[in-house]
Amino acid sequence: MTLSPSQKGLAALILGAVAIGFAPIFVRLSEVGPVATGFHRLFWSLPVFAVLLRLRPVVRPDAAQWRVMAASGAFFAGDMIVWHLGIMLTSVANASLFTNMAPIFVALALWLIWGRRPSLRFALALAVTVAGAAALVGGAVDLSPRRLAGDGLSLASGLFYAGYILAVGRAREGLSTPVLMAVGGAVAAVLILAAALALGEQVWPTTWSGWAVVLGLALVSQCAGQGLIAWGLAHVSTSFGAVVLLLQPVVAVLVAWALFGETLGSIQVLGAMVVLAGIHLARRANRS
Repeated sequence: MTLSPSQKGLAALILGAVAIGFAPIFVRLSEVGPVATGFHRLFWSLPVFAVLLRLRPVVRPDAAQWRVMAASGAFFAGDMIVWHLGIMLTSVANASLFTNMAPIFVALALWLIWGRRPSLRFALALAVTVAGAAALVGGAVDLSPRRLAGDGLSLASGLFYAGYILAVGRAREGLSTPVLMAVGGAVAAVLILAAALALGEQVWPTTWSGWAVVLGLALVSQCAGQGLIAWGLAHVSTSFGAVVLLLQPVVAVLVAWALFGETLGSIQVLGAMVVLAGIHLARRANRS
């Protein structure tokens, strides 16, 4: 059976979301600071994308494309930095909830900036999917004034990730995945390293297991995960791609349950099922 480009794009997004879902596990196992872990995720992916660049001819980017690639790196760096700062000031549940607002920001940006108004069916599918992602936190959200700063940073993380998705979607209209990931990754790595040093984090692992964790993060979550996502966004609409990426928290919850024995309650199971149903509805709405 031959898959259409949109079906291949959807498959790439699903596989990419699964790979990204392992990122919190690597961060938890890392022996360096959380922001520094993000630096390693970007830095050690660069040789892989550099090799891929050598395997195929590359069209020289024009000035506008250089700007979009740099913007994708800056947005990704902003996402990782403020999310890790926010999680220090609020609960994991709150951080997960607000970060997963990214698809809403993508849909709003496409409507308000580019005039691509979402259909009612797609808007309903998006609402269902986000509600499922919110249920994954198990009803543990605590909206109180003392968590305001952390909640605000987590919401800013969702904004940055939305900017990253939009930038990648725009860049992939004329650029290959390797060049986009190499340039954007280099920009993000520099910014994240600067933030890690400013925060006084330990940057370099001191054990073999520590190095294995950060290299695994780079290969699984950045090379495979973000690489597949960047490729997939060239073959589906950006708004639908953002909805599909809400599979990430589903994978993270399931992996944490399998590896660390974390509680997987009925609300979380229901939330995961609602996310899958919402993605299915969004796909049908995207086709109409």
